[in-house]
Amino acid sequence: MAANKVLKAQAREGVGKGAARELRRQGRVPAVIYGDKKSPVTVSVAFNEALKYIYAGGFKSHILDLDVDGTVHTVIPRDYQLDVVKGEPIHIDFLRVSANATLHVDVHVNFINEEQSPGLKRGGTLNVVRHTVELIVPAKSIPEEVTVDLTGTEIGDSIHISAVTLPKGVKPAISDRDFTIATLVAPSGLKSEEAAAGATEASETTEE
Repeated sequence: MAANKVLKAQAREGVGKGAARELRRQGRVPAVIYGDKKSPVTVSVAFNEALKYIYAGGFKSHILDLDVDGTVHTVIPRDYQLDVVKGEPIHIDFLRVSANATLHVDVHVNFINEEQSPGLKRGGTLNVVRHTVELIVPAKSIPEEVTVDLTGTEIGDSIHISAVTLPKGVKPAISDRDFTIATLVAPSGLKSEEAAAGATEASETTEE
């Protein structure tokens, strides 16, 4: 298992909108650490570091070691707020994570072997229904991605979660149905040809 990334933070005493605005003027983002049956801890992180982590992707599906003035808290980002105009982080919530914790996380879906799909070779289009899948995972083994193999897929095929091999101990959060991740749809030209062929066949049948 790879080591957790480390994010530096500083403890903060002031709370409320005024204190938060002052922190942002200083180039820092207010944040809070909560959970694991412990009292919340208010902290702040450097604006540039927060921005980098958030826009790198997968921010809410990676465990971090949050170093608060030398005290390390193992956490997972649970939520963050962005300025509606600038798209800049203005607050982050971190959830404490114990070694044996089980988490719900959204994991990126990666499609492989497009060149081995007869349907795509015929001009079909991959219609992605879910770019991420919510999984229930052990905190110590969160998968980086969910891999969907497109080998052998044809136009009209639907790819469901049951077709995906998940790591040991990992299961979908949605358990009451075999939900769709993607479909292969026909290109508009092929649809028109099939529709025309169907109309011709129907006409010939009527004439007979």
